[in-house]
Amino acid sequence: MSLCATIAVIFLASTVASFIQRVTGFGFGIFIMTILPLIMPSYGEATALSGLLAVVNSCYISAVMWKHIPWRKLLPILVTFIVVSFFAIRMVARVDDRLLKHILGVILIAVSIYFFFISERIRVRPTMPVQLTMGTASGLMGGLFAMQGPPAVLYFIACTDTKEEYLAITQAFFMFGNLMMTGFRAANGFVTGAVGLGWCCGLAGVIIGIWLGAKVFDRMPLSVLRRVVYAYMALSGLVALLA
Repeated sequence: MSLCATIAVIFLASTVASFIQRVTGFGFGIFIMTILPLIMPSYGEATALSGLLAVVNSCYISAVMWKHIPWRKLLPILVTFIVVSFFAIRMVARVDDRLLKHILGVILIAVSIYFFFISERIRVRPTMPVQLTMGTASGLMGGLFAMQGPPAVLYFIACTDTKEEYLAITQAFFMFGNLMMTGFRAANGFVTGAVGLGWCCGLAGVIIGIWLGAKVFDRMPLSVLRRVVYAYMALSGLVALLA
């Protein structure tokens, strides 16, 4: 793929991922990691770029929603996530890229099935054991695949009382988590010149996605958007398995 084509793909992927994140509260990493591993030099660099772009998205939304963040509900799962993701990121440097892509394919298909058919039937109580369990699962998925959202979102939906509180706690979680993981990835050599160039290419897309997402936040039925995203996730997972 030519440099111009790569820049265009990163820009468009960043725009769509940011739009999804702004409207649904999660999904940036889930969407963009169906694309970045195909165009970045290595899988580790793909996760690093995904995390850096996601930081921009979540920082902006967290600043706007700061007063709604329920810190007591956030800190236990966040601390657990940071500790587990540190060790998961170290594993990325020791595992074959092709194997990780195949594992990612399985994860994408499983997550899409979960949100399509199961998530509406499960209610999770916001207890400390649940926080630790979800933080561990989120740390593994975030460190290995740059998609820490699904386990955390399951907990956040259960423990928040308003739409504003849900959006605030999810974005604060992603902001702090991605900042810490970026540091871990840099220490493991994944933040490279290619990642820096990709970040510059995707930054405008993130900003545009935030703007567009804010416009439709109160208008578009979330159920419709989510089902489109989950269908795309399942298809991308199948492609990753067959690649």
